[in-house]
Amino acid sequence: MRRVILLLLLFLISIPCFGATAEDLSKQATAFYIDNNYNRTMDLILQIDEKERSAQDWLLLGNIMAEQGERDNAVFMYQKAINTDKKFYKAYYNLANIYLEDNKYNMAVDNYKKAISANRENAYLHYNLACAYIKLGKIKKAKSSLLQAITLKPDVPEFQYNLAYVYNSLNKPKIAQTYLDNYNKLIARINGEG
Repeated sequence: MRRVILLLLLFLISIPCFGATAEDLSKQATAFYIDNNYNRTMDLILQIDEKERSAQDWLLLGNIMAEQGERDNAVFMYQKAINTDKKFYKAYYNLANIYLEDNKYNMAVDNYKKAISANRENAYLHYNLACAYIKLGKIKKAKSSLLQAITLKPDVPEFQYNLAYVYNSLNKPKIAQTYLDNYNKLIARINGEG
């Protein structure tokens, strides 16, 4: 009897909510995404008419595609998110990350800049823009982006380390050493040594 009740409950849970709104489905999908239940996330989002999907819905689909190694589909989903909301910085950011990984540095730079124009206060946007500039050999622009990242979030060791690298590349070893010292202090603090 328990088995029958359990099977019935599982069946009822798997039935889509016919009265659920797009917003309800989106919220449920986000909750499943946070729990790493990607199949259920996709099932819920795919129940939403394409015209009613939010930029967040498209972003989640893109993230799932990227996670599954379907990079072209992820790019498509991120572009759908951008078309849905031109100021949705997360889609630009994730798109730029794919371009950076694919060695398409100029495209990465363009999308990081768009993400920054929508959210200037996110240090990681500036940091990743700096990484793309470093790959392009545009060290002075990388320096500027890293300084902005550190202004926004001075306690991230990687920011300090990369700025040390940039100053070393600009043949400014004393300034580079300052940022390397900052990096070492932050690492020591993280490891409980300081």
